[in-house]
Amino acid sequence: MKRTIPILITFITGGIIVLAEFIPPWAILREHVLIYFQIIAVFAFFLGGGSLLKINCQKVVRKREDWQFAIVTLVGFFIMLALGLFKMGNPEMVDLGFAADLNASGSWFKNVFDAVKAPLSASMYSLLAFFIASASYRAFRAKNSDATVLLVSAFIILLGQTFVGVVSTGWMPEWMSFFKVENLSLWLLAKANLAGQRAILIGIALGIISMSLRVILGIERTHLSGGDE
Repeated sequence: MKRTIPILITFITGGIIVLAEFIPPWAILREHVLIYFQIIAVFAFFLGGGSLLKINCQKVVRKREDWQFAIVTLVGFFIMLALGLFKMGNPEMVDLGFAADLNASGSWFKNVFDAVKAPLSASMYSLLAFFIASASYRAFRAKNSDATVLLVSAFIILLGQTFVGVVSTGWMPEWMSFFKVENLSLWLLAKANLAGQRAILIGIALGIISMSLRVILGIERTHLSGGDE
């Protein structure tokens, strides 16, 4: 029963959401199902927050590896939780009370989030740039024909974004404008790259449909491991 009931609920709700796309009168049922989903998601937030506290508190108490970072996580969690729950420093609290918008201009919640999140994101992306450059150097090696095409395409795209690339082919006449580096770069991004992206998206969509059907029909049960029939 521990597996049968969840599978039955999944089949009914999943079937309603799918069929509502083809049966307009069922749209109201889909809206009700989505409301229940939002209610369940609220409990998931509590579960996620509790799990975060449990894991990081255990790491601090037992002095596991990098336990200092767990303290930073906990401090940040409680600060943002307090600012968000009690709307501290929110200018709209005077008129709207606890219905005030968290992202209101001048809100402490927004100011702290922007002051911490933006620099951290910038630092992370800056570090990723070096890793990407290192990975590209190792990957872009003309070991075979496919790797050669990838290397040449990447070189044209990178060169087309620089002043040197524009100047290097600027001497070409108008009837050869397609072969200018900047135009080749745009063509690769708008045509060849777009075709590849669409193929990947189609493959992802087919995979999502396949996995969704397996879950709805009860064929895929890995998310129910540990339950008895």
